[in-house]
Amino acid sequence: MNEARSRQVVIAGAGIAGLTAALAFAGRGYAITVLEQAKQLEATGAGIQLSPNATRILCQLGALDRLRLSAIRPEAVVLKDAATLRELARVPLGQVGEDRWGAPYLVAHRADLQAALTARMAEHPEIQLITGARVTGIAVAPQGIVVTAQRDGGSTEVAADLLVGADGVWSSVRSQLAGREPAFTRSRFSGELAWRATVAAESAAGKAFAAIGAADCVTTFLHPGSHMVAYPVSKGSAFNLAAFTKGERIAEGWSGHTDPAILASAMRGTSPKLARLVDLAGPWTAFPIHTVEQRRWTMPEGIALIGDAAHAMTPFAAQGAAMAIEDAAMLANLVVDILTDPRQSLTIWENLRRPRIEKVLSRGALNRVAWHAWGPVAIARNLVLATRPAEKLAADLDWLYGWEERKVVRR
Repeated sequence: MNEARSRQVVIAGAGIAGLTAALAFAGRGYAITVLEQAKQLEATGAGIQLSPNATRILCQLGALDRLRLSAIRPEAVVLKDAATLRELARVPLGQVGEDRWGAPYLVAHRADLQAALTARMAEHPEIQLITGARVTGIAVAPQGIVVTAQRDGGSTEVAADLLVGADGVWSSVRSQLAGREPAFTRSRFSGELAWRATVAAESAAGKAFAAIGAADCVTTFLHPGSHMVAYPVSKGSAFNLAAFTKGERIAEGWSGHTDPAILASAMRGTSPKLARLVDLAGPWTAFPIHTVEQRRWTMPEGIALIGDAAHAMTPFAAQGAAMAIEDAAMLANLVVDILTDPRQSLTIWENLRRPRIEKVLSRGALNRVAWHAWGPVAIARNLVLATRPAEKLAADLDWLYGWEERKVVRR
């Protein structure tokens, strides 16, 4: 194999997964070309939760200190009954969590995380970012992979030994593979909508939240028809609000316009103070939640899907970004450390990642059932939470937040 070619990686997508992968590979001596279909980098969504399993990797990549400038380390995750506003449980974070899991739990605006990653990426001259470039062709040859990207001025071809599809739920790389391999499929609408709003802390909505939630915590309001998560961002100058309801498919994209009555109806029966917060925080933007379930994430020719392109999940475990960060870092490490031919390491990476992803998916499904419980199930949930000490609640998350990549012996 040509040594120069074997150290060339093309990454499709400059979101969290793609930027993390670029940093991880560049840090191990690879030359990287990142193809981003947007003409300029824009962060989708609003707030983001980054648990210690993710921030540990960001620290290793040299991006955590920048993120800390704008992020907040919440003191706890607090679960409240949306009807009574009674506190049901509290999982300690802050310094206690950082000491326990060896890295901080942070909340931030998604744009702040992207800015920290791109700033760190700018310090790597071996990373080339090409915007306005959508992947439209993938050609595999014995010498490597040639990726064709469409741009305003025509098309661009980039050759490498490894292609990483980090281009999200509507992955162009996955679409190209789906045309030739039945194991690669399209995204599926989950039947759920995420409603998002960001409110200034000093606004009427911000004060309404501060009156019923903890300004220095992640607060989750549980209700049979919906649930809402709220936490501070931008050094506490604003609050990110995210509510989750059932709904119809609205747009093949990240956001769309839909009837706010859906959200109002789902919140029926909650505390008047919480209902007032929902009214004050509008207008809300609705995001259709899509999932991706792939029988394969890799091809032996040298192609791997990571993050949402491989396994987009519902947000009920708050681990979508963290799993993308884990994917990217572990892929780079295995490609470099295990075998002389990086393409042969892809199957090993997939086999190691699948059990982890499946366990996180199961946790998200459990959370959804617990948070939307009603009647006797809700009563049982509340009793369990009331009798379970904070230490035990934290210990239940050791497998998730305390995760570190298992070292694999070089062959």
